[in-house]
Amino acid sequence: GGHRNPEVGMCVMEAVAYVACEPHSDRPKCCSPIIASFLRSWNDALNADDRNRLLKPLIPILIGTAINEAVEARRAWMIIDWLVRDFTPSWLRLAKLHPIADALANAPEVNSAERVAGAMRVIIVAKKEAAAAWDSAWDAARDAAWDAAWDATRDAAGAAAWAAAGAAARAAAGAAAGAAAGAAARDAARAAAWDAARDAARDEAGAALRPTTEQLQLSAVELIQRMCAVE
Repeated sequence: GGHRNPEVGMCVMEAVAYVACEPHSDRPKCCSPIIASFLRSWNDALNADDRNRLLKPLIPILIGTAINEAVEARRAWMIIDWLVRDFTPSWLRLAKLHPIADALANAPEVNSAERVAGAMRVIIVAKKEAAAAWDSAWDAARDAAWDAAWDATRDAAGAAAWAAAGAAARAAAGAAAGAAAGAAARDAARAAAWDAARDAARDEAGAALRPTTEQLQLSAVELIQRMCAVE
């Protein structure tokens, strides 16, 4: 976010203004408005370490990138193309939606409204193919789940009968207090297991997302470098 003055702190665009000896602002006149808009958004999504690692080295090449409207239009299409053919396919692959990801990544460069429409058609066709594959997988999974559920129900019925017999025996032996203590212990164990599973799932999800996130961060840096080079 923005800062009152450089002494308080600086986002990447405020740092560009500082280095260019412009008044304190996150909209320096020396920088391309399109690139600046992209970087303001990205800056606020990063932690301090990642901002310094990824964005600080870009500051020198951002100065002097404000040229003209034609160059800005070209840069805007470069961002759209990156979102369609790089950013989106990366997350689709992580979700195992490879046909849609490959179709988008291999589409022609998105540099016009017609190309946007073409990319949308690619998505629609690939989505239908993926939906057909999903339906087949869902049918197979449903059948397998039904069989498993039936087996589990049958086993559970036998277990319930055994548990009922055990409960009756314990009650007859005057073990109600022991049963209550055992139930409390089971509840505590289940709660602890749930907390551990939730923490493990969160860590696992973060680890699963990290390679894609880091790859896209580097890709975005390269995008900015290419946009700065447009003349």
